[in-house]
Amino acid sequence: MTVDPNAATQSFPGPDPARRGPHPARYLVPALVAAAVALALGVYGKVHDPAGTAFNLAGFSSTGAVKSWLATAAMFFALVQLVSASILYGRLPGPAWSGTLHRWSGRAAFLIAVPVAVHCLYALGYQTYETRVMWHSLLGCFFFGAFSAKMLLLRSERLPGWLLPVVGGLVFAVLTIIWLTSALWFFRTFGVTT
Repeated sequence: MTVDPNAATQSFPGPDPARRGPHPARYLVPALVAAAVALALGVYGKVHDPAGTAFNLAGFSSTGAVKSWLATAAMFFALVQLVSASILYGRLPGPAWSGTLHRWSGRAAFLIAVPVAVHCLYALGYQTYETRVMWHSLLGCFFFGAFSAKMLLLRSERLPGWLLPVVGGLVFAVLTIIWLTSALWFFRTFGVTT
């Protein structure tokens, strides 16, 4: 068999541009924003002179009780997020409106968590005098950074299918540890009070 050097070579189609993954910067920007948010909160909490208290609600015996109940409500909505995300990803059966439930439970969890975080940063600051408190401070800052990254990733197109569940799971896991080191600790130490 002879090969004709002048014969046209077969050209293979190049990769489909629509099938390419997103540019790595699409991951870098949310990661940098997450780091900046977490670092800014930690620095503010460390350099700010703690005020001791930032708010109290009528009907509660202390700011600790207010924060513990708000954190518990945020944790409840985070559990709703976990279940509704499992429905959206086909891991659990559920209603067609689970997407709406997922969005609104996430909004509720965030809106409830913000006053708790504001109080922690303004009234207590970033503390490291005890292991539980150190982890709570560190993960509290990390939570809002990871949450910021998740919100930015939601608007990105063509993400790998595993990325949002991993980031969402990380946000949920960190919020759980924050709740364990604050609200659950408060309820076990001072009792379930209002």
